Amino acid sequence: MTMFSPASGLMVQGTTSDAGKSTLVAGLCRLLARRGVRVAPFKPQNMALNSAVTVDGGEIGRAQALQAQAAGIPPHTDHNPVLLKPATDIGAQVIIHGRVVAELSARDYHAYKPRAMAAVMESWRRLAGQYDCVLVEGAGSPAEINLRDRDIANMGFAEAADVPVILVADIDRGGVFAHLVGTLELLSPSEQARVRGFVINRFRGDLGLLQSGLDWLEARTGRPVLGVLPYLHGLFLDAEDALGEARAIKGAAQLKVVAPVYPRISNHTDLDPLRLHPEVDFQWIGPGQAWPAADLVVLPGSKSVQADLAWLRDQGGEAALRRHLRYGGKVLGICGGFQMLGRTLRDPLGLEGMPGAASGLGWLDCETELAPDKVLATVRGRLALGEAPVTGYEIHMGRTSGADLDRPLARLDDGRADGAMSADGLVAGTYLHGILDEPAACAALLAWAGFASADGVDLAARREADLDRLADALEAHLDLARLASCLPPVAAHALA
Repeated sequence: MTMFSPASGLMVQGTTSDAGKSTLVAGLCRLLARRGVRVAPFKPQNMALNSAVTVDGGEIGRAQALQAQAAGIPPHTDHNPVLLKPATDIGAQVIIHGRVVAELSARDYHAYKPRAMAAVMESWRRLAGQYDCVLVEGAGSPAEINLRDRDIANMGFAEAADVPVILVADIDRGGVFAHLVGTLELLSPSEQARVRGFVINRFRGDLGLLQSGLDWLEARTGRPVLGVLPYLHGLFLDAEDALGEARAIKGAAQLKVVAPVYPRISNHTDLDPLRLHPEVDFQWIGPGQAWPAADLVVLPGSKSVQADLAWLRDQGGEAALRRHLRYGGKVLGICGGFQMLGRTLRDPLGLEGMPGAASGLGWLDCETELAPDKVLATVRGRLALGEAPVTGYEIHMGRTSGADLDRPLARLDDGRADGAMSADGLVAGTYLHGILDEPAACAALLAWAGFASADGVDLAARREADLDRLADALEAHLDLARLASCLPPVAAHALA
């Protein structure tokens, strides 16, 4: 096996989507940062509808923003130079260095990849020049044969940047040895030579019963198992794209909250403070599911608002919301959900589908028109509800106007107003992603929904605690000496 000298970083690739790549990179960022290493995350290409606004005013995948936090640095567009936000099953919005450059079909994007790769390498060179170690996250699996040509997300990048690779697999899915050996076998000889070892993720049980399999794997492949990571129950990290559990029921729940899962739901992490709240019974409503009685319905963000609103109607959501409001329930719309609550949605340029207009739900006296320039901003301000401090970020192409905006949900420190409230106080909308993240703002919105005695969840403190918990697990269960041999000198020395 060819041995590569430590480059500027290490790449974590996975045998499948959701194998643990994002988690492992976040944990390694925190582990190395705690040991004084200047470390940064990097994902060449990400396909996700959960995104975050960066310090340089762009947009990246939310997982990379979390990894930057783990590293103790502000999120930057260089951490995720290519972001794809699916708009249909065969097309996506293409974001390069934080800015929208095109809407392309999968076939057209394949032709565009050389230009995307140039942006990837530009960001890589900048990060490699600024940090002691760059931890790179792959996308999906490197063994997708149909995606090998012009690959920029996995081995295509590893070859271009000349970085070593470790493979992570999720044992909780079953078939972990087949996943690892099969992935390795499907790589080219030069790609195989880059793979320095394996990490097995989400193990629960007696490690002694796994040992014979680990021995076989090392003998079969000639590569070490760098660690077997335990299943960390209750670990909270911002999701790259996948939803959390369909329902989080707590014994002390005092408030019932539901939210629909549209086909193009985006930034569903906005609802994490409700999912995690010990006194909130939160439930996602998927296709074909009945809408239960609730105190609060949240309409989350959407990448294709008109299409998702049509889906919501087809699923009986409009009738369910009408019934909910008739009985005095509250409705909160965030970003795309806010736009749905107005009277009209206009997309004259066809930015999210065919050009045209559609009727909104009509519970807010406002209308929205999509414009080609995306608003990207981080904001602070105060809610109109109890003057609670609020923080968040805006990512939207809609421009909303109308009488109900004279009753804003928040007033921002930059002098702008955000959102709207209905005259009867039952319906509210906002463009602020993360509006529930501040404990005081979460508590104020819960009080508006009918639960005045609840405190808000401190999401920032929970996130920090779980990043440290993850790093502690890596410290305990990775072979740090073997891992050090894969890392650049400063990072390797820190693990010695």
